[in-house]
Amino acid sequence: MFSSLRKPPLAVFCMLAALAPTLGACGESHTRVTTGTYAGESGANAPYLNVGPLIYQVQLSRELNPAAVEDSSYLEGLTPAQRRLNPGQEWFGVFVQVYNQNSVPLPASTAITISDTQGNVYTPTVPDTTNLYAFRGGLVEANGQLPVVGSTAWSGPTQGALLLYKIQVVSLDNRPLEVKIINPARPTEAASAELDV
Repeated sequence: MFSSLRKPPLAVFCMLAALAPTLGACGESHTRVTTGTYAGESGANAPYLNVGPLIYQVQLSRELNPAAVEDSSYLEGLTPAQRRLNPGQEWFGVFVQVYNQNSVPLPASTAITISDTQGNVYTPTVPDTTNLYAFRGGLVEANGQLPVVGSTAWSGPTQGALLLYKIQVVSLDNRPLEVKIINPARPTEAASAELDV
């Protein structure tokens, strides 16, 4: 009787060992792509976008409310002219991470636009350096990432650096919005993904 109690656990162990590669694949929630893939609900299945030698991932995209405590931090460092919204405009944030898996530092793109289905294209508004969440491009260290691990942006709720856009409210009716990232070294290379708003 004692030996028969040991057999089922061994059999279960063997069965799980045989299934391990299949079960391991279920944990892969990200897909590497270059264009045309949905960014995922709340970033849960956000793709890794290959743009030249770097990899970009949209962590989250959403409307920003200047009156909210968290969102007011994202709007720091704007000049009065930058801060001014025209009638029908609102703030929209796209939080990204950039990965460099190469052995040399490489420049991140600063040509990251969003557009709606009616052809309205928006470029980011870049705050000054007092905004610790803002995405500014620059060099990504060898085997490093932006935002830098341990930085304020990396430690924030999204762990992404903020691209800040002034968009027309009507663009939210003309969804999906799409982010497009252009390779700074070769402008003919780009990747894009629909945003989850």
